[in-house]
Amino acid sequence: MANSDKLHLPDLTVKGFRGIEDLSISRLGRVTLLTGKNSVGKTTVLEAVRTYAARGRSVVLTNILEGREEYSDASDEDGDLFPAPDLAALFFGRTPSMDSSVSIGQIDDIKTLKILHAPLTSLSDEQLAVIERLSTEISPESNVQVLKVIFQQKELIIPWLVYDQRGRYYSPSLRRIVRRVSSENEFPSELTCISLGPGLLSNAEITNYWDNVVLTPAEDQAVQALGLIFGTAVSRVALVSDRSSSYRRNAGRRAIVKLTSHEQPVPLRSLGDGASRLFSVALALANCSDGFLLIDEAENGIHHTIQPGYWRLVIEAALQNNVQVLATTHSDDCVKSFAQAANENEDADCVLVRLEKDEKGIYTVEYSEESLQTAADFDIETR
Repeated sequence: MANSDKLHLPDLTVKGFRGIEDLSISRLGRVTLLTGKNSVGKTTVLEAVRTYAARGRSVVLTNILEGREEYSDASDEDGDLFPAPDLAALFFGRTPSMDSSVSIGQIDDIKTLKILHAPLTSLSDEQLAVIERLSTEISPESNVQVLKVIFQQKELIIPWLVYDQRGRYYSPSLRRIVRRVSSENEFPSELTCISLGPGLLSNAEITNYWDNVVLTPAEDQAVQALGLIFGTAVSRVALVSDRSSSYRRNAGRRAIVKLTSHEQPVPLRSLGDGASRLFSVALALANCSDGFLLIDEAENGIHHTIQPGYWRLVIEAALQNNVQVLATTHSDDCVKSFAQAANENEDADCVLVRLEKDEKGIYTVEYSEESLQTAADFDIETR
């Protein structure tokens, strides 16, 4: 069994975040697979870990909301309506009060990340003095709301929206001023975290990850991942300019694959979603050393006969690169393949967590490698 001391999150508590009011998972492994019915909160757990890894920085919060199309109407300073990221959707119940909060981190640990919904007046006198000196928008009628992110006794202020006689509006100038009293440079550094699925990586993302591993052993491992489908038929992978978009400025690159059975290279995407998925996972594992890899709907595109090899690849690379992996699935084949691969590797440190929901909220059923294999052997429902 691998030592969990190197894990950033050996366990997890999530409170007040999106659809999760209060959830604790007593043990996470080097690789943790989350199962459960639709809308039980599996993806939200991944989003919570992503938020924790980013230390609550606004760019990740915004990306999460935009990925879920969580917008609310706001107006600019000229009164024109536009969709703004709905930060209220970060809080359980979607209608936060001034005492609403989010908590994400280890159980009973001082490193827990907290996100508070607060009025601007909750800032220190020194911070308010700077804002009032630089902004003409602060008045007795104004109601400026912010998010306070607190981690390791450091505080980060994220400006939100302004409420006054004009209603709810978005002020770019005020947001810039509020940011000046909260320097991200003094806030704890974020952890590397890559989020995959349920769709495929873009060509731009593949290009970025490939450039980081080219001419290293990780390049060979990414190519070898395709061997799970094609055996020894794959000899090389390269990234080339995308001629199909050459008429556009700043045309990107795309992955092509040299197969021993074809004279000319073929596009990676022409080989199917499974090939693209395997290649992307191998690249991601090499690019998030000492951090997190989050895989939503891990089985997507991968045939059940390939999945044991897929999980061996994930487990071995996670151990090699000190990556903590959390993934979700709906597939019984995926669970069984995960159990098989976990029990083949004595250092695997793998955990299956099933999320359930009742009238009291979300709770967990947790399986170690031993109990997971027993459940798989006897076809006990674990999804």
